[in-house]
Amino acid sequence: MQTDAYRLWSTRIVTFAISALAAASMVYWGLKIWGLSTPSVPSSALVEQMPAAGSQAIAKALGGGMAPVATASTAAPTASRYNLVGVVAGRLRAGAALISVDGQDAKPVRVGTLVDNDMVLESVSGRQAILTSSTGPAAKLTLEMPPLSQ
Repeated sequence: MQTDAYRLWSTRIVTFAISALAAASMVYWGLKIWGLSTPSVPSSALVEQMPAAGSQAIAKALGGGMAPVATASTAAPTASRYNLVGVVAGRLRAGAALISVDGQDAKPVRVGTLVDNDMVLESVSGRQAILTSSTGPAAKLTLEMPPLSQ
């Protein structure tokens, strides 16, 4: 009886593939049944292990200087409350800014959300952010980052 060598190898390859799939299936279900999967770590443990980043480190990563500067198109006492630390400007009026209010640590604020009870982040572009009043007349405040020192 004469056999075709190509047919013999194709039969061996198909048999091996089916055997490998059966073995992988047995290992998977065996691990499921005996519970030898990876142990889950509570998310609170992961958060506690991460060190907190300082506002100056975030500002430096976003291209800001060490001393944030605010310029205003409205009254000076209002402008002195806000310091622009960093900007992430996206396309289509999207983005975020790191803004410090009353000398506290800078917090990230998305476009369209409240900076504090009085102001809303209207837009960001380049190295500036525009705040508008959420209460009262439509007062605008433009915050600019200091120029890069080289």
